[in-house]
Amino acid sequence: AGSAGPERGSRGGAAMDLFGDLRRMNKRQLYYQVLNFSMIVSSALMIWKGLIVVTGSESPIVVVLSGSMEPAFHRGDLLFLTNFHDDPIRAGEIVVFKVEGRDIPIVHRVIKVHEKGNGNIKFLTKGDNNEVDDRGLYKEGQNWLEKKDVVGRARGFLPYVGMVTIIMNDYPKFKYALLAVMGAYVLLKRES
Repeated sequence: AGSAGPERGSRGGAAMDLFGDLRRMNKRQLYYQVLNFSMIVSSALMIWKGLIVVTGSESPIVVVLSGSMEPAFHRGDLLFLTNFHDDPIRAGEIVVFKVEGRDIPIVHRVIKVHEKGNGNIKFLTKGDNNEVDDRGLYKEGQNWLEKKDVVGRARGFLPYVGMVTIIMNDYPKFKYALLAVMGAYVLLKRES
C-alpha cells in the first residue's frame, strides 16, 4: 500500500508539470508554437498536393488493406501510384480503382484488356489471391472498368509501412491518443 501513493503522485505530477508548462508560457511563446504547428500541417498539405500534380493521381500513396493481392502485396504495404492518362493500360499491370458505391479504392491486377480503334479501353481486374475476377465487386450491371475508374497504377511499394494506418483505422482511440501526444509535443517543444 505504501508504494501505490508515490506512483499515483508521479502520474499526477507529470500532468501537473504539463499544465504548469502551459501556464508558464507567455502569449508570445504560445503563438509561436501554434504558428510552428500550423506550418508543419500546411507543409504536409503542400507536399501532398505537389505529389498529386507530379504523379497525375488523385491519391499518389495508398495502403493495401486486404490480403487479396498476396504474394505480390501484403496487408499494410504502402503503394506509390502514378496515373498518366497517355500511358495505355496493359494486362498484368496492377491498378487501384474506385467503384461507384464503394468508398475505399481496390488494388488488383488487370487480367484482360479490350482496346478499340478509337482508343477506348475496357479492362477486367482480379486479386492475385482471389479465385474469381472482380465483376462481383463492380457496380451492378458493370462488367468492365474504364480509365475513368482508375485512381492510379502501382509503381513502387514499401512493405508493411502502412500498418500504422490500419491500426489507427481499427482502433480509433489509438489515433486520437497519438494525435493528442503529437499536438502536445509540438506545442510544448521549446527551441534550444
